[in-house]
Amino acid sequence: MKRILHHPITFAIVYLAAICVFSSCATKHYTGHAVVNIPYPQPLPDSIPITFLPGIVSTDSIEFNAAFSPDGKSFYFTRKEKGRLQIRVSRYDGKKWTADAAVDLSNSKYSNADPAFSADGKLYFISNRPKNPTDTIASDYDIWFCKPLANGQWSVPENLQVVNSHGDDYYISFAKNGNLYFASSRDGGFGEEDIYVSRLINGKYTAPENLGAVINSKQSEYDPCISPNEDFIIFTSAIRDDSFGGADLYYSKLDADKKWTRPVNLGKNINTKTRDYCSYFSPDHKYFFFASQGDVKWVDVRAINKLVQH
Repeated sequence: MKRILHHPITFAIVYLAAICVFSSCATKHYTGHAVVNIPYPQPLPDSIPITFLPGIVSTDSIEFNAAFSPDGKSFYFTRKEKGRLQIRVSRYDGKKWTADAAVDLSNSKYSNADPAFSADGKLYFISNRPKNPTDTIASDYDIWFCKPLANGQWSVPENLQVVNSHGDDYYISFAKNGNLYFASSRDGGFGEEDIYVSRLINGKYTAPENLGAVINSKQSEYDPCISPNEDFIIFTSAIRDDSFGGADLYYSKLDADKKWTRPVNLGKNINTKTRDYCSYFSPDHKYFFFASQGDVKWVDVRAINKLVQH
């Protein structure tokens, strides 16, 4: 999410004022292996986006993000309620998707958002909790992760220090090789927020690299959704000349020279007059998820393929 922090800190303000994340396509939270037979709820969407699990995931509150667990039987998302962001989960009980419940990530008095799963099953997320007992920077969002435990719970969260900064760092997306894409309002960028990549080399993440001036602009770019092979990316950008609303979803491809092409708007079938963000492809690549108008939306992935493969 773009800073329900700015989305994080300014985005929270924007949201409060306004009311407030296919074979060759990108996939956020790549699990490293295909997930089959995800028990999707009816009705299934076609080329027109519809609301996902109304009354369970999408309610009268503000919901965003999408992250299926590696087994496809749990759906993680974020809800904004009483001024705080909380990661929630709805589980499939064999017959239906259950009422959502809070995910215990310790220090529940802080905001937690942007769930994402790495290939080894770790749950990544963002939080404004202190990095350590001496951390006094207010509302500074960092990227954290938990390891799965045998009892279905999560380990104590760990700060992914190598990627975090004194600005807000948020919205995680994994490529097949483990490279981690995210957004940040750190110093030295092209705009208010930029998209960065931290590469996984010999089991360790490297210092983040800015994706450059073709992707990032003097405006705000955030909520990256990288393809498994890193040849394609979907992201949100704010108030470009061709925008339909406050922020739209765009795509860019990696050309033969390994350079990103000029971003293209996903169009009015996806984008609205409001903010559209938190893009995500289901692990089986059948559906495209995003957040819009305070709800989680989904659409048949073929609607996206037609746009990005022309």
